[in-house]
Amino acid sequence: MTMATISSVARCTARARTKLASTFGAARSLSSLPPVDIDHYSSGWKLDVSEFKDSGRYNVQTFNKISEKGLARFPSDLYDVKPSEWEDFHAHAILLRSHKLQESEVDVTVRAVARCGAGTNNVPVARMTELGIPVFNTPGANANAVKELILCGMLLGSRRVIDGINHMKDLGSQGLAKERVEKDKSMFGGRELAGKTLCVLGLGHIGASTARDAVALGMNVAGYDPGLSVSSALKLPREISLMDSIASAVSDADYISLNMPYIKGEGGTHGIIGSDVIDNFKSDAVLLNFARGELVDSEAMKKFLDGGDGRYVSDFPDDLLWDHKNSVLLPHLGASTAEAEDAAAAMAADTIRDYLETGTIKNSVNFPDTALLDRPDNAVRMTVVNENLPGMLAHIMEAVAKENLNVLQQINHSRGNIAYNVIDIAPPAENAGVLSFKKVQEEITLLDGVLSSRVIFGEPGKGYAKNIDGDYFV
Repeated sequence: MTMATISSVARCTARARTKLASTFGAARSLSSLPPVDIDHYSSGWKLDVSEFKDSGRYNVQTFNKISEKGLARFPSDLYDVKPSEWEDFHAHAILLRSHKLQESEVDVTVRAVARCGAGTNNVPVARMTELGIPVFNTPGANANAVKELILCGMLLGSRRVIDGINHMKDLGSQGLAKERVEKDKSMFGGRELAGKTLCVLGLGHIGASTARDAVALGMNVAGYDPGLSVSSALKLPREISLMDSIASAVSDADYISLNMPYIKGEGGTHGIIGSDVIDNFKSDAVLLNFARGELVDSEAMKKFLDGGDGRYVSDFPDDLLWDHKNSVLLPHLGASTAEAEDAAAAMAADTIRDYLETGTIKNSVNFPDTALLDRPDNAVRMTVVNENLPGMLAHIMEAVAKENLNVLQQINHSRGNIAYNVIDIAPPAENAGVLSFKKVQEEITLLDGVLSSRVIFGEPGKGYAKNIDGDYFV
């Protein structure tokens, strides 16, 4: 059952009820903790959960081939990990690389989506936000791999190495390689990197790493990033010169490394390297684009390449520049190393685990970073996703107070149209009987503006509820 079929599901009345008397985690005994009663598939869901509801594990669905080292971060006693070919898996989280995720592939049981990589253009982020589902990425996991390819691109743009390779193959086919190898080398002269100027546009993980290595190679470095954060600034080499505009940053550069994110729409970065920027290039400048092909205006770049001795090096296809003598277009190799794939998968898995097991949000592209640390012993943790509307936190806390539940600690953060709450509630006193969360979770979830809630206590995967057009799914 997918999000696309919610309206029909809302009419279903399949029921299953499970009582919990434990908290998840291998370190805790199920019988040593206070009894807590939580709803699980008691209303709304049209699922065959005869085995799934009692699995005692989180379900993670993968698209694409994900690094085994990354998947190994999911402990087998807490997680079932299966590929997308499995039907009726009822995933709690989705892990993917380049697969273009469709809403129809997102089961109503899904709590989170994580991409093993920095970009999330293949995920319908706006729609996931509307559904209350955080989307995570892995910033920095592939930074070294991309940085190394950028350095390779600088060399390819300096020495006509590829032209020389092709020439030697041609000579070899004629049996003339040894005779001509010295005579023809002057055809492929170039320049060295030391003493030249590199401009880095975008100073995140990849840009900062590129800048540091360029300094180590003896280059002068200029940089531009209007959204430079304090944490990113601390990673920059002391020798970098920060500029106040793209035009001023590129004007004296021999090499220009493009490391910006691709953002569609008005005020975005589509075609940001157009004629107004390229007109400021030196005639022999080398543009290195290992970010996104859509950032560069191909017509303007072709005009630049036609008129001088400049170069364009990228790992994205371009229908206009693919055969230009001054362009070098590679397959999309930026993050295609075993090390980068392992690191990205491991980071994505850790992020998913942190969210499912503790409610912590880090590296999300649509939800606010949120962490409530030092969870008190036996505390029942509840999370609430709601629209960022005035008074929502007060309504949530009123519902908790109405059931005479004692809040130990809570945190509320917002980002754009979404707000996220994590609440720790005191366990029942000894001999106080079973602490029921059924009523309070239903009341909170059905508040106008609430999208979903979770009770993180007991067996993995249980205690998840959604508000779908006023119908309660728990």
